[in-house]
Amino acid sequence: MRMMTVTSIFEARTALDAAGQLPEDEMELGAVALQLARVDQPELDVAAATAVLSDLAKRAVALAIANPAADAGDAEARRRLLAGLIHDEMGFGGDANNYDDPANANLASVLARRQGLPVALGILWLHAAEAAGWEAHGIDFPGHFLLALTGVGGPALVDVFHGGRRMEAPDLRALLKRLEGPKAELRPGMMIAMGKRAVLLRLQNNIKLRRLRAQDIEGALECVEDMARLAPMNPLLWREVGIMNNRLERIGAALMALEKSLALAPQAEGAGRIRELIEELRHRLN
Repeated sequence: MRMMTVTSIFEARTALDAAGQLPEDEMELGAVALQLARVDQPELDVAAATAVLSDLAKRAVALAIANPAADAGDAEARRRLLAGLIHDEMGFGGDANNYDDPANANLASVLARRQGLPVALGILWLHAAEAAGWEAHGIDFPGHFLLALTGVGGPALVDVFHGGRRMEAPDLRALLKRLEGPKAELRPGMMIAMGKRAVLLRLQNNIKLRRLRAQDIEGALECVEDMARLAPMNPLLWREVGIMNNRLERIGAALMALEKSLALAPQAEGAGRIRELIEELRHRLN
């Protein structure tokens, strides 16, 4: 059993390394998220999860064929159809009762339990939309992942955690006030579109944060290392890998990661402090 687990994790990380080399538009979002799930919980039935994703895609294609208005570009029609499919027919929803359960950020577990975090449910929406041939992307809203379905006449913003309901400006303002306090207001830069890689990193970041809260630095480090597999040119991830290795007294590994971070972004904010830390680590190795 131990050997099977090690093999499964090795295969998943090999797949993540390969995905990290792909252009954004060639990544299969759901499939890559399931590789992250295999690393997180190798005992989960990934074959069953893959079958659910396949069924979701087939149903989305059928909906697109059967609804000319949605297929022609009506974003609201697309939202209603996907909300009906994902939430009403297939029974997916946000886990408000156990929001911080790490299983809510593991796509294989989400597909089995039919519950998850906003970003995990968002991956289902993005998977279905792509199968149907409809353009969609994540929205990096503060504290709460949202989704945009594009179409004729502008996008439909969707709260995938609450049944796929449409979000208008008053809803966004109310959501922000709940997250940041009564004085919070919408401001520029809050509706940034996310690519597939960014969505996957946000999914994995949820697992990292929960491990850090549990004082599991080793587990959090593994999580960030997997994030770096997906985004090997992201200097902030390598910086985080280096800092966590330093906390664990793994000086050589910390030095390698920090040097890579600095090579990728030599003029980034905080680069001076990273250079100082690199020098300290080099002295410790001597």
